[in-house]
Amino acid sequence: MEYAKILSKEMNILEEYAANIISLLDDGNTIPFIARYRKEMHGSMNDQLIREFADKLEYYRSLDKRREEIRSLIEAQEKLTDEISQAINKAETLSALEDIYRPFKPKRRTRASVAKEKGLEPLAVLIMKQRNDVSPEEAAAEYINTELGVEDIEQALAGASDIIAEQISDDAKIRSMVRASASKKGIIKVKAVDSEAESVYTKYYDFAEAANKIPNHRILAVNRGEKEGILKAVLENDDEATLRDIHKELLHGKGRCTDIVRAACDDSYTRLIMPSIEREIRSDLTDRANEESIKVFASNLKQLLMQPPVKGKVVLGLDPGYRTGCKTAVVDGTGKVLATDVLNITFSPEHAERAEKRLLSLIDKYKVDIISIGNGTATKETETFAAEAIKKCSRKVMYMVVSEAGASVYSASKLAAEELPDLDLTLRSAVSIARRLQDPLAELVKIEPKAIGVGQYQHDMPQKRLSDALDGVVEDCVNSVGADLNTASPALLSRIAGLNSTVCKNIVAYREENGAFRSRAELKKVPKLGPKAFEQCAGFLRVSESAEPFDNTGIHPESYKPAKEFLKLLGYTDTEMKAGNFSDVMVRLGKQSVIDISKQLGLGMPTVIDIAKELSKPGRDPRDELPAPMLRSDLLDISDLQAGMEIQGTVRNVIDFGAFVDIGVHQDGLLHISQICNKYIKHPSEVLKVGDIVKVKILDVDVKKKRISLTMKG
Repeated sequence: MEYAKILSKEMNILEEYAANIISLLDDGNTIPFIARYRKEMHGSMNDQLIREFADKLEYYRSLDKRREEIRSLIEAQEKLTDEISQAINKAETLSALEDIYRPFKPKRRTRASVAKEKGLEPLAVLIMKQRNDVSPEEAAAEYINTELGVEDIEQALAGASDIIAEQISDDAKIRSMVRASASKKGIIKVKAVDSEAESVYTKYYDFAEAANKIPNHRILAVNRGEKEGILKAVLENDDEATLRDIHKELLHGKGRCTDIVRAACDDSYTRLIMPSIEREIRSDLTDRANEESIKVFASNLKQLLMQPPVKGKVVLGLDPGYRTGCKTAVVDGTGKVLATDVLNITFSPEHAERAEKRLLSLIDKYKVDIISIGNGTATKETETFAAEAIKKCSRKVMYMVVSEAGASVYSASKLAAEELPDLDLTLRSAVSIARRLQDPLAELVKIEPKAIGVGQYQHDMPQKRLSDALDGVVEDCVNSVGADLNTASPALLSRIAGLNSTVCKNIVAYREENGAFRSRAELKKVPKLGPKAFEQCAGFLRVSESAEPFDNTGIHPESYKPAKEFLKLLGYTDTEMKAGNFSDVMVRLGKQSVIDISKQLGLGMPTVIDIAKELSKPGRDPRDELPAPMLRSDLLDISDLQAGMEIQGTVRNVIDFGAFVDIGVHQDGLLHISQICNKYIKHPSEVLKVGDIVKVKILDVDVKKKRISLTMKG
């Protein structure tokens, strides 16, 4: 395959860019590095698009590999013809390739193979010709052989029909015809295994929808219902129309053989082709739904990781619980643990009163600014407790409910034991909950992405594909923010482009042995960090202590020399350059021609603009440009809500059919896709993302079922 040509059309980019990306990937460059430091070679595609490009490239290469495997397998059977070889070359999908290989694929013992063993294949060939001068009964009489198990004419004709049915089912053209029909006209019909049983799937107990229109979340819901033995789904096709097309393709003549072939067509379609095509189509629908769900999961995860950090604040983390109490930890502005405790707020009024005194004491002693509450078991009681307690504080204290997904996983991890060796396992989660408010990215990279849980049906996804996609998101987020070489944890460093776990450990060991890094160049002294790894990682690591001001920016070391020439072109003196204050660089650049400067420096315009942006704000954190998280000082009860009430909330999760919004009443409200805006949108992610602060109106409240319907319209 001409990968560059195919991918340029599919991704709507120049063929030159496609060829460049393929070359860069094949040379071992990481996607963050390609996206950030090779923009001129691909037209400034972002990391997400380059990752999609890489996935498609891998698919096409796998397709070509399978193409050659099939060619070799057919050739080994000495059945490869020019026609078959050309068909293999032209096949554009895996299913088309497998259809070509199907007649040559070793089969388990079938009715057709048994008939062939009885010597009935020549009879099948004769009948398939549908000659008017042939009597099938007379022809079949010649194949009666009691030793082979052919007792009479009926058995001979039945065996020949089985062979014909299997040949029809192996015909690539017929299968393609049926697949196209079932994909276009097929209907997914769902029934309950027990229509009297109560379950979360009641809406699917008598359900039907066109296969080409059924939304992804319904596909996944039906699949899960089937897996749990509650639902049974089938794909129904327009059988009559499809059989007419098959008959038109295979039947000719009006002899008695034609009637046998017609019956074999019907048998082949009903018994062999349609069940197989149904499995294929449902598998394709599931694959499509999985891919889209993984994209939603990845998008939500990215927004969660990129939530603005709450910097320099003392945070008290609360990990709610009933039986084991509310685990508590206070951390300073750098995340250092100052104190821990366990507050029993649900045991009795007396316990709650004592817990409140201890909480207020911690707040007063350590000058706590914000309380971070995990959204797990007993969150409602903990939030109520905290909201009431901070009213009695002598200082202004706010609180926020954060996702505690993965906190317990982190607590029991080897990494947590190394970071917090003196803390009990149960208290580590409270530390994590406090820190993930201070810097969500730095804390959440310590947890397996799948455990963070901001998607739908994530446990039903193909786990390797899900892991690969989410690992890519984490890598992109970490590298877009960058990391401080002297403070970054091994978990954060391991997500930097070009670094593996061994090199990360060596970086930390070097740091501990030699003290803080004084420059990026010092990275080259780290064992096993070679030239390629340095090239890939250096631009994403910051060294604020360096005498070289560029070391605290996203400018890559390879661009230091042209960056200095750039500053001279803008009129900076040696003294100004040594001072490292370039806050007015964008103003100076605006007075000159970026095109002319690019030509003089021999750099592309995207690189020149990136250099200017980095110089204007050294150590820039892209998350600071996003809206700050919404902090609360009081809360409502669901019974306080009324239809028509307007309220602010935080988007917690975006899914196919809408979004869940935290409006401060313990129970997230559902913002259905139809209530997000007045214009038509295909997916809620076109308008909303995790962490968005939105103004919503209450549509309906069901206190008993704890359901809140919201709207953003108007």
